[in-house]
Amino acid sequence: MHGQKMTTERVSAFSDALIAVIMTIMVLELKAPESPEITAMLALWPTVVSYALSYLFIAIIWINHHHLLRLVHFASTRLIWVNFLHLFLVSLLPFTTAWMARTDLAPMPVAIYAGVFVLVNAAYLLFEREIFAQAEAGAMPEPARRLARRRTLIGLAIFALAGLVAPFVPLLGFFLICCALVLYLQPEIFSSRLQGQAE
Repeated sequence: MHGQKMTTERVSAFSDALIAVIMTIMVLELKAPESPEITAMLALWPTVVSYALSYLFIAIIWINHHHLLRLVHFASTRLIWVNFLHLFLVSLLPFTTAWMARTDLAPMPVAIYAGVFVLVNAAYLLFEREIFAQAEAGAMPEPARRLARRRTLIGLAIFALAGLVAPFVPLLGFFLICCALVLYLQPEIFSSRLQGQAE
């Protein structure tokens, strides 16, 4: 067993399974109101918005993770451990999402929530860097690599700003997190280089 290289398919399969568990745990935090009135649902808006934002973030993580792993065929030991670190930090999202929702977007829970986003993004930056170091030069054009790095760094800066602002203006901190996620909805980084590649 020692000396054999682990394929990225195994890393991807494990990551997919763990992300599915994280999403399941998060959705279990959604509790239906006991009252049949529509006002009871309206009162749950912090929970619904928090859940939707976290779900979107995890979906973005999964998409980017999937695309990056396609750049390499084998995973180094360092890449495996960076992936474990990244997934561990992602696994904190259900807890911070529930805390923020239950406290109606209170300052400290929003700040901690933003802090988790910072940590997840920082670990993703390490993951991205490790992938780029192992990938062949032609697997992803240098302009696309620079764009990906720039996007990750800008997102990291906005998440950090959200964490600093949230203790004073929690809604602004939450809004900044939403704005940062918009950066990750741009598909052009991965679309051009993957055309013609096998699934």
